[in-house]
Amino acid sequence: MSGYVRELALAARQAQAAIAACESIRRYALLEGMAVHLEAGLAGILAANADDMQRAAAAGATKASLDRLLLDAARVQGMAAALREVAAQPDPLGTVTRRDVRPNGLVVERQRIPLGLVAMIYEARPNVTAEAAALCLKAGNAVLLRGGSEAAASNAAIAACLHAALRDMGLPEAAVSLVADPAREHVLELLQLVDLIDLAIPRGGESLIRFVAEHARVPVVKHYKGVCHLYVDRAANIETAIGLLVDGKASRPGVCNALETLLVHREIADAFLPRALAALRAQGVEVRGDAAMRSVDADIAEATEADYAAEFLDLVIAVRVVDNLADALAHIARYGSDHTEVIATEDAATAEAFVSGTRSSAVMVNASSRFNDGGQLGLGAEIGISTTRLHAYGPMGVESLTIERFVVRGNGQVRHPRPAARRGGEAA
Repeated sequence: MSGYVRELALAARQAQAAIAACESIRRYALLEGMAVHLEAGLAGILAANADDMQRAAAAGATKASLDRLLLDAARVQGMAAALREVAAQPDPLGTVTRRDVRPNGLVVERQRIPLGLVAMIYEARPNVTAEAAALCLKAGNAVLLRGGSEAAASNAAIAACLHAALRDMGLPEAAVSLVADPAREHVLELLQLVDLIDLAIPRGGESLIRFVAEHARVPVVKHYKGVCHLYVDRAANIETAIGLLVDGKASRPGVCNALETLLVHREIADAFLPRALAALRAQGVEVRGDAAMRSVDADIAEATEADYAAEFLDLVIAVRVVDNLADALAHIARYGSDHTEVIATEDAATAEAFVSGTRSSAVMVNASSRFNDGGQLGLGAEIGISTTRLHAYGPMGVESLTIERFVVRGNGQVRHPRPAARRGGEAA
């Protein structure tokens, strides 16, 4: 190991104490300053991103990858807005989430404190640089950022804006540390730093996340992929279901909360499938289906087992007609990834049965899968979506970057009182 990442992590660990010691109003001002510097640095960020886009296109990056990499003025403004929304959220640090008084008079509290040093390992999306930094700093953490080589120039330009805000506040730049060297050996080094890194969060394709999970000695929160389903129940409103389908699949197919499979109750299939097919084709979506779906149009390709397990991240969707809710749930249990499941139904009992019958990190009732996003769910931004059942499940915002500890307040209580002193001359 080179020691390069260890030095970065050590500096970040030392800087974290300064962030945790900041008063809430100072951390608010820091994030507001970061938003201001992002807006002021727009031209430089876009120029750096243009260089990244050019290299990625020349290297043969897919359309979905280029979409994740792209920054424009609106997306940079969106980053700044996300930082301001995170800044405005209640400060979690020191919050007492529970308080009990024991029979012996002890006051037992649970209190939120920072995790410490968070390592973020991600691909393509340069917005993660700003949003991960903001979330970690708001929660009193430092962050070690290792972005993909395809976004190296964009990440460096964004990090420079964040560092400028830290300098303005008299805080150590190392609180937001960027691993500039993209060599894979540095990721391996990072994943072994059990004495410095408290949590690693990989964000990207399945191969990256599996690599991190298989090589890490530090704790990891992860999700491998987003195989998200829409189940159209027999009691669905067809117009509602079409809207959920088109938004979930076609609005941005290269993201993890996009729909990948459509399940349709047999009793509504004849009315729903032709309209669904027309709506999908109008958006350029390729449909692969079972025999029932293919009976609507013989030109539809037959869906394979691999299709039902796939995260296409593209304008492709797999379709299956099921006999009932139980069959839909069985399909989701077999092929799902615990990310996001959606039901379209006007039957409240069926909706609740679907909610209780799935174990995904987010369940949507008559709402698009695209809402499984930290910003959309009120978190301001997200550092990732966890499908690991640890302290966080689903989109991870500020609160998910803290942990609870016990604080016990007493007035001299002891668990084992000292035995009474023996009287003089008493037999042993």
